[in-house]
Amino acid sequence: MSYQDSALSSETRAEHLLSLMTLEEKVGQLVQLFGWKTYRREEKGIALDEAFKEAVERGGIGSLYGVLRADPWTEVTLATGLSPKEGAETINAIQRYAIRHSRLGIPILFGEECSHGHMAIGATVFPVPLTLASMWNPELYEEICRAIALETRSQGGAATYSPVLDVVRDPRWGRTEETYGEDPWIASVMAEAAVRGLQGKRLDAADSVIATLKHFAGYGSSEGGRNSAPVHMGLRELHEVDLRPFKAAVRAGAKSVMTAYNEIDGVPCTSDKYLLTDLLRKEWGFDGFVITDCGAINMLVWGHDTAADPQEASAMAVNAGVDMEMSGDMFRAHLAAAVQSGRTRMQTLDQAVLRVLKAKFELGLFEQPYVDPERAARVIGSEEHIRLARQAAVEGIVLLKNQGDTLPLSKESGTVAVIGPNADNVYNQLGDYTSPQPREQVSTVLDGIRAKLAHAPERVLYAPGCRVKDDSREGFDLALKTAAAADTIVLVLGGSSARDFGEGTIDLRTGASVVTDRPHSDMDCGEGIDRSTLGLSGVQRELAEELAKLGKPLVVVYINGRPVAEPWIDEHADAILEAWYPGQEGGHAIADIVFGDENPSGRLTLSVPKHVGQLPVRYNSKRTTGRRYLETDLEPAYPFGFGLSYTEFEYGPVTVSPAEITPEGRAEAAVTVTNTGSRAGAETVQLYISDKVSTVTRPKKELKGFAKIWLQPGETKTVTFGIGHEELSFIDRDLNPVVEAGEFEIQIGRHAQDVQSAVLTVRGKE
Repeated sequence: MSYQDSALSSETRAEHLLSLMTLEEKVGQLVQLFGWKTYRREEKGIALDEAFKEAVERGGIGSLYGVLRADPWTEVTLATGLSPKEGAETINAIQRYAIRHSRLGIPILFGEECSHGHMAIGATVFPVPLTLASMWNPELYEEICRAIALETRSQGGAATYSPVLDVVRDPRWGRTEETYGEDPWIASVMAEAAVRGLQGKRLDAADSVIATLKHFAGYGSSEGGRNSAPVHMGLRELHEVDLRPFKAAVRAGAKSVMTAYNEIDGVPCTSDKYLLTDLLRKEWGFDGFVITDCGAINMLVWGHDTAADPQEASAMAVNAGVDMEMSGDMFRAHLAAAVQSGRTRMQTLDQAVLRVLKAKFELGLFEQPYVDPERAARVIGSEEHIRLARQAAVEGIVLLKNQGDTLPLSKESGTVAVIGPNADNVYNQLGDYTSPQPREQVSTVLDGIRAKLAHAPERVLYAPGCRVKDDSREGFDLALKTAAAADTIVLVLGGSSARDFGEGTIDLRTGASVVTDRPHSDMDCGEGIDRSTLGLSGVQRELAEELAKLGKPLVVVYINGRPVAEPWIDEHADAILEAWYPGQEGGHAIADIVFGDENPSGRLTLSVPKHVGQLPVRYNSKRTTGRRYLETDLEPAYPFGFGLSYTEFEYGPVTVSPAEITPEGRAEAAVTVTNTGSRAGAETVQLYISDKVSTVTRPKKELKGFAKIWLQPGETKTVTFGIGHEELSFIDRDLNPVVEAGEFEIQIGRHAQDVQSAVLTVRGKE
């Protein structure tokens, strides 16, 4: 059989295989079913579900989603889930059955969630993307993505549903934590790093997986920050902002794209031929396959109401450019009928099947369909990956305030009271989608501080104080009594994206873990958990106010998935750390910074507003943003790019050479940076450009480059940025990138509101 000949090209093999397939077999390749429903655990081991077997024998299954996923949605728990070795063995069993019992022996493509680590039991839990972006270190991020790809592929996962490239306009959105923040430039840089890291040099390597770009498109710009709500923007703005990271990732070689749930100007993304075919394939040259988000085709019938019935919805999606359906409900039941009725052509169906088959050949699944369970057990959660998780958390944590050099604390003296709902809560620290993990795999803030003061354990006191979103104050007395006995208070507040795993709860009066039939859910963030405010949930701020009355140094640590707008804490806390969800090593990383073993270097990739009523608050707003509100101005509490260090950095003047170029020319902007403090540290030098006059309204400034540099005390480095068409262009009314003649202000500095400037002139055509 030609399709079994590995010497032939993937495209040739896919075309031959397609020619042998029946209509039912073709449709089967476009179906992705829920993988955790394909097996069950029995005393003798893993048994395959009969419905899965029948589906394989009837026509085959193209793909399975989340075989290794464990969470309340899947109803797979730590007790009933699969270890790294068992996961690999289970995927082998599923794959073996599919190959041996389908007519053509086509292997299954296993897709897994990997936004900040492989979302499986035992896998390394890295910080969420918002923390990873706050590192401003794409090289480290690429290394992390290589580790994630290795862990995923070692168990048989060959495609991942990341990176998330949505640009956030309204941080009330529950999925803010999954993004890189509010800026399309840094999202583009991180997107390219993710694609390089996940896909590697060859897709058929044992440590490479397909990267799936999501959510295409505009998903982070929804009305009111509500998940899947309509998006109101014109095509020009869509191209300039929301599509930019996707275009960069496609250019980097991404092999899959996921459609977004939302509509843009009345057109659902899952049935938008302009997005999925005209732009993505014809204009950008994308040669991978398009998959829907779970249930997105259903929404065309029940939600968007643009299709009269499921058959029409299936046809609309395929005709627009969709190649695979996550969940598979609509395609499996209705796509063949849509072909037979003429709602979609066989040629259109064949094109979608070819794309899926080609991906399987490129992944090497026909030659290497099985994995080594022993290898999976060895590489998943390895010491090297744990080290990476800790380094990522250290570099991504942002020091927002440090009045009077409250931090770092001394390891040699002083008693520390660790207080707060997120001080010792494992799952609140890990972010959404995370599978349940063994307790010993995760270090909380309390764990980290206890480890630092292991030589004097009596110097660490603990009380939870309250829960994240409960109104109970029954833990206040213990918290105040505990804090009164300490020299410094470390108050760990924030949010939770932890789904209810039924692991129990905390007795606020004693601080002890207790088992209960009705565990309390603290979840106030994550997919589908959008908010109308950005203040702390529950009675957290009230707890902070009561503790402040003790007159002790107050260090606030935020563990959360979206910005916190709490002016009282901004004013009254002595020090504030923003950790987002820092992953399994977050507690150790926070302690590293609190006690000065590491110098904080994280910088914000989201503007933090003073009040939710200011929204939208972002650094790259338009010049025409309007006047201030009656009650407040438009300035954030903490601007984009902001972050403090334990040392000081001094910038020299900005120079631009040459000072005048043509629209096709290039210039260089340079600045010297000196560490004028007493300890080594890292500074993120940021380049912003402001187009002074343009034919369409433009942002006040835009990030166009950055460089993270490490400096010893007294050391000086010169940082140089190239400036050309990519940095100076904007999308014009005809949707073309153009560089117009005129003056551009070149700004370099610490963050969006602390820059030095020089002028670059672009000459017009003579």
